[in-house]
Amino acid sequence: MSIWNTFLPALPEMALAVMSMALLMLGVFFRKRASDIVNTLALLALAVTAVLVLMTGQQGAIFAFGGTFVVDSLARVMKLLILFATALAIIMSVGFMKAERIERFEYPVLMLLSALGMMAMVSAHGLIALYLGLELQSLALYVLAAMNRESVRSSEAGLKYFVLGALASGLILYGASLVYGFAGTTGFSGIAQALKGGAHLGVITGIVFILAGLAFKISAVPFHMWTPDVYEGAPTPVTAFFAAAPKLAAMAVLMRILYEAFPDAAEAWRQVVAFMAVASALLGAFAGLVQRNIKRLLAYSSIGHMGIALVGLAAGGMEGLRATMLYLVIYLLLTVGAFAVVIAMRREERAVEEIEDFAGLASTNPGMAFTLAAMMFALMGIPPLAGFFAKYFAFVAALKANMVALAVIIVLASAVSAFYYLRVIKVMYMDEPKGAVAEMPFELKLVSALSVVFALGMVFWPQPVMQLAQAAIRSLL
Repeated sequence: MSIWNTFLPALPEMALAVMSMALLMLGVFFRKRASDIVNTLALLALAVTAVLVLMTGQQGAIFAFGGTFVVDSLARVMKLLILFATALAIIMSVGFMKAERIERFEYPVLMLLSALGMMAMVSAHGLIALYLGLELQSLALYVLAAMNRESVRSSEAGLKYFVLGALASGLILYGASLVYGFAGTTGFSGIAQALKGGAHLGVITGIVFILAGLAFKISAVPFHMWTPDVYEGAPTPVTAFFAAAPKLAAMAVLMRILYEAFPDAAEAWRQVVAFMAVASALLGAFAGLVQRNIKRLLAYSSIGHMGIALVGLAAGGMEGLRATMLYLVIYLLLTVGAFAVVIAMRREERAVEEIEDFAGLASTNPGMAFTLAAMMFALMGIPPLAGFFAKYFAFVAALKANMVALAVIIVLASAVSAFYYLRVIKVMYMDEPKGAVAEMPFELKLVSALSVVFALGMVFWPQPVMQLAQAAIRSLL
């Protein structure tokens, strides 16, 4: 095999790495004058990488680097979604960073490097390759969380994320060492082959540690505790990025590692995933009831939604995995739309984040109020909005897998969480206005319009999203 064929599957990652380094050098030489040009070139780099992903490896699964790197349908779809989420986050950041006087050329470069790590994660076909991708994206995210150096809350958010992230990484490493010790390999195919005769207790313990560490990345119980503080303290566009792209990558890793490395240990890990799903859905629903800050509310909302997404993963099979993929795509667009409004909320030249600050928004800015209301109703799961389909397919998958308790949890969690979504809508439409808010910037109008069209229009044209979810899981089954 030629060197070209060896490196071809990783061409998008290598191209993105080179472009990120080039933008970093450009920023170093031109400093603050480079912020706008680096933002623009970062979007161009993401577009070029997306084209390379589409062009590379269309003929099924391709392995590279001794089988530790794979490009298949799951990897291609998730990489495109990660690149799309990263592009949206950069677009939504431009005006906010300038208004807060914290724009820096390093910001889009860190986002590119984080996206690079996520892409490496979803293509990892071994525990060591998985850890390398995980650390690459994590190191960039730690800095992004503390990007606003003048804010104590932002510095605190970055420190909390770093400390808990290091703990989660340690758990994953310890779990990987246990799996290696009992399976004799770190490659997913080799692990699956070694477990054909049954999973040793040591391997099961290793799986539990790995799942606990990955739960950190998707804000699932038991490693959810960082989410509210980091969401509140980090700059809002960074929070929007945290709510979207890293969760896509971590869920893709969970799908791959469970169904490619540990399929014969399903009875053991399914109980762990089911616990994470139940605990996350219920905690997200009940803890969100007492929140006063919109970013903390969306943090608990994300915990609850990841719990429901895990229901499909626990159910397994075509129905379950398709439900999880569908949930991820829908959640991505809905949460980005909600954050577009939160980012735009400025009164007297300062960002406002308390739920009471949204009082009377329907009178002062009907467009922003309508967008946020549509996102709240969709996240609530009200038919015929897109969020309803996400929860419906997760519910059906749980029933078909005879997991009636999980299906009941979905309904209960959705009913409880509806209260805090409705509270936001009530404040916007029924409370007295607190004063005019700034006009929504064009880029945020564009993102919010995309989310509203998706939330309202999926009922008329669901085929593209369904086909995307179907294509992603084809390589796992």
